[in-house]
Amino acid sequence: MLLIVTLGLAIFASLPRVPGYQLRTFPVSASNQVAEADRPEINGIANPGYVREGNAESDGEGSGGRGSDGTELDDTFYYGFNTKINQNLRGQMQPRVVMRVRSQAAGFWRVLGFDRYTGHGWEISREQTATVERPSWSYRFFLPSRPTQAQTREVVQTYSIVSELPNIIPAMTQPKQLFFFTKKVEVDAEDSLRSPLGLLDGDTYTAISKVPLRDRTQLGQARSEYIASIEDKYLQIPSSIAARVRQKTEEILAKSQKPVTVPYEQALYLAQYLKQHYTIQPNLPVLDEEQDLVEAFLFDYEGGYPDHFSTVLTIMLRSIGVPARLAVGLGPGEFNPFTGLYEVRNSDAYAVTEVYFPDYGWFAFDPIPGHELIPPSVEDYQTFGVLRQFWHWVAGWFPSPVRNLLATLFGGIFRWAGQSLIWLWRLFTSGWVGLLTGLMLACGLAFLGWLGGNLLGRWLHSQKLAKLPPIESVYQQMLDLLKAQGYPKHPAQTPLEYATALRPHYHSEALGAIDEISQAYVLWRYGGKETSYNLLRPRLQHLIRGSSGFG
Repeated sequence: MLLIVTLGLAIFASLPRVPGYQLRTFPVSASNQVAEADRPEINGIANPGYVREGNAESDGEGSGGRGSDGTELDDTFYYGFNTKINQNLRGQMQPRVVMRVRSQAAGFWRVLGFDRYTGHGWEISREQTATVERPSWSYRFFLPSRPTQAQTREVVQTYSIVSELPNIIPAMTQPKQLFFFTKKVEVDAEDSLRSPLGLLDGDTYTAISKVPLRDRTQLGQARSEYIASIEDKYLQIPSSIAARVRQKTEEILAKSQKPVTVPYEQALYLAQYLKQHYTIQPNLPVLDEEQDLVEAFLFDYEGGYPDHFSTVLTIMLRSIGVPARLAVGLGPGEFNPFTGLYEVRNSDAYAVTEVYFPDYGWFAFDPIPGHELIPPSVEDYQTFGVLRQFWHWVAGWFPSPVRNLLATLFGGIFRWAGQSLIWLWRLFTSGWVGLLTGLMLACGLAFLGWLGGNLLGRWLHSQKLAKLPPIESVYQQMLDLLKAQGYPKHPAQTPLEYATALRPHYHSEALGAIDEISQAYVLWRYGGKETSYNLLRPRLQHLIRGSSGFG
């Protein structure tokens, strides 16, 4: 049994996940299965968290605590899945798994978009929806999609619901086909999908998304002239705060030594600035009716709840004439290498800012501290991503010296494997026992091939470093050195946050070198100020020579 399980896991982890290499019959719940659930048809959006114990009216106040009016709110449903959201709420959700997702790439499972800011939250101002019907002989819906000049990648996702959810259909951005169990679905003005029935435990559906690739050069060159319908909806700001927020936004952009003039770079800079200079405030007091959330965040409390960061970034961009909207959804969740599924909890829900670029469409930015600046998308896709994540999961149980020893060991086995190919072929053809043994060895060789590719990637990485600007090259070499010592930089950390996190692990001399290189990189990258390479190179060499003695 152990042999069979090991062989099965090895085969599963080694299989490539190639986009388009899929049968066009996807998992979906049958209509008769849904009919047995006897669910009433829903008009609009119904979040189960808002309808509890006789409270049949949805007031859009949210979930996870107590509203400013004293209303008790359900602590298992995310407040943002409704036509209106009040971000003046306080409380905590009780984490629980709500769905499991099989996807070709990790992603932000988008649920809703909002266009109108109310001072304490958001609402969807346009209730018009487009109805899409499927043929009676097929479960496939063909959904309307917005044209884009960006390159796109097709991503297939299958969602298995394990806990009650609103009648809004999570999917990666730009779904073009949907395999769903109802006879019709609706698409609203903010590109969200709505079902006429609520989602219950046991429901399954599949979405195929045409996800646009994020090209920084292309988006940086996008036009900054917008059509009237975009300006009317996505530049709205309460007049009482418009001037003050615009002045604050321009002051922040002016702090960059390098002019930040194009919308894409402005969105990046402002999101990064919010991450670095504002903090999550878990004990933020409830705002008064006359207080504006964005004003209170920027000028009174210098921070707020996680979702407040996305609201503030959205309004700051609008204040300088960049169309933006708020979107809510669920993060990728926790990947399970044994099942190949992303396990998504209700606590994975959060809000991001979506910015509009003419000819290219909407792209998301995440200013929440501790999150990646760019939400997970197809840029992270790898054909052998399951094998990579499985190896990282296994290697995470070992200390750094053991991981390095295993890497060296497997590298030696890989060199030996070339000489064993003929013997493997003979073994393969020597009967049933030989066939089984040969299959096992073939799986092992596939793993070693991946490891050899990893070593090749390191060599290519060293070649890439040689072509970088001197300051960036020194900084990247420092990151590689610290990662090898067991302290990798998380993608969500800024250079200065990373340097601060290393203080408990290194003595003062090493920290001085790390801080100096990090400061020089930040000044060069975001301020356009050059530091002499001849000053930084000795500091890097000092780190390399003394690496065995740090800690």
